Amino acid sequence: MKHFIMFGPPGAGKGTQAAMLVDKFNLRHVSTGDLLRGEIKRETELGLKAKKLIEAGSLVPDEVVEGMIKNEIASHPEVKGFIFDGFPRTLEQAAALDGILAERGEEISGVISIIIDDEMVKARIRHRAEIEDRKDDMDEATVANRIKTYHDKTEPIIDYYKKAGKYNGIDGVGSIDDIFNRICGIIEKL
Repeated sequence: MKHFIMFGPPGAGKGTQAAMLVDKFNLRHVSTGDLLRGEIKRETELGLKAKKLIEAGSLVPDEVVEGMIKNEIASHPEVKGFIFDGFPRTLEQAAALDGILAERGEEISGVISIIIDDEMVKARIRHRAEIEDRKDDMDEATVANRIKTYHDKTEPIIDYYKKAGKYNGIDGVGSIDDIFNRICGIIEKL
């Protein structure tokens, strides 16, 4: 199985690109945001707890997210691999994902990082909030906290994957199709 991580700040287009890659390469898109929003929609105990944390711009505890990821992988043996979107966000989660995959005799095939600046992040999130009516995208303080969290906790993962020879950064400016073609070029080489 091939396993890819879509990396980039909030609003970089990871979900949009992952959805297109699913069709092209028969992969399963694993978005921690979607998994959590599903729990919230079903108003499960986890969902209600997660809703509170997400609305405050905080992250859901690692062990909960890791359990959901492990279950998602085990539930879809029919696909050729997975695209992880929104996970891992910390070095600890990266090590946990390596462990989850190692238990299966698998590993990360590559990391694709969509690179955009903070001003573009804010503009894209505002646009997404309008289109998708995402309450969590409408509060500027929440968005600012997400950007700060990305820089403080998630960006250090870049070195982790560079050292492993798995990191691929791409310019996230351009049309959706331009960015998709850049990503496909990387995946086809891995």
